[in-house]
Amino acid sequence: MPSDLTRARLAALAAQVESTPHRDRWLLLTHDNPDPDALASTAALGLILRRRFHRRVTIAYGGMIGRAENREMVRALKLKLSHLRHLKRRDYQRFVLVDCQPWTGNSQLPSEVVPDLVFDHHPMRKATQRSRFFDVRPEYGATATILFEYLEEAGLHITRPLATGLVYAIRSETQDFGREAAGPDHAAYDRLLPRVDRRTLARIQTAPLPLNYFHNLHRALEGLAGVSNLVISSLGRVDQPDIVPEIADLLLRMEGRTWSMCTGVHGDRVYLSIRTSNPRADAGNLMRRLIGQRGKGGGHGTMAGGFVEIPRTASDGGRALERFLAQRFAAALKKNPERLQPLVLAPVGAGGVAEPVEPAAEST
Repeated sequence: MPSDLTRARLAALAAQVESTPHRDRWLLLTHDNPDPDALASTAALGLILRRRFHRRVTIAYGGMIGRAENREMVRALKLKLSHLRHLKRRDYQRFVLVDCQPWTGNSQLPSEVVPDLVFDHHPMRKATQRSRFFDVRPEYGATATILFEYLEEAGLHITRPLATGLVYAIRSETQDFGREAAGPDHAAYDRLLPRVDRRTLARIQTAPLPLNYFHNLHRALEGLAGVSNLVISSLGRVDQPDIVPEIADLLLRMEGRTWSMCTGVHGDRVYLSIRTSNPRADAGNLMRRLIGQRGKGGGHGTMAGGFVEIPRTASDGGRALERFLAQRFAAALKKNPERLQPLVLAPVGAGGVAEPVEPAAEST
């Protein structure tokens, strides 16, 4: 059931929205390269603004939707999204951020625009408090959980496709409740599950993978390096930034590793993602320390992402910057960067198991 906090926040949201002219058009923005939590959350908020407050709403994103599961989610659930390159900013008077916060570098919100509304579950940024209304709950595992509570409190009917999207968002964002899930996430999941189209959910989770995915996976395995409990992969140039967090998630499953980082070059940036299985860690803070003033990034306890601009003077397409970030990552976790060595997949032995092997240090 919706919490007292959600009940009070919905009343405050109503006061804010109803203070704006009905003729105003609302632009809902998620972060670039939106994930399932962003996609489902914007769909839920769009429904609230349309049905509860009778506002004209457009949902838009920057970057690309590249991951196979995310593309299938948009297609199977018939989510109505527009890319920002097809829109004109002057057509909109109200701006909303969902699953991100203003001026963090991961959305296309113009720097001079103060958002009317912000909904997110990442740690609060100071700049967010300039927004006219914000609901930021870092204790929640997914933004979708927050918006589900608003839907229930507003008394709106949740369709089967939307319920399916919200369930998939909560499951993917919390990795099936193995990462940073809270009581409200469990409650939302339990209430939504009976309404889900299970066949569609299965189709999203097992979306066909393009050949290029396996090409990227091959490069990720060829580019493995590690020291102690850290594993790193540098992909070089990629055709979609969201392959970087996908590989980082996969690497964390490697036996004996509790921290993973993946980097990849797209456009004039090096994108990086950090993952950890340490529940007491602060990956978001680590990401901000790694990037410094070179780019933008953030996250929360066990996962973080960001990017660094490639210097214009660089002639190697960003590979030196990838190596530099790998060394900083090792040093930040108190590992000697000089001991960061390639991980070579050993041949399959008698036991039928291939394992990554750290080469022995050369004798002097």
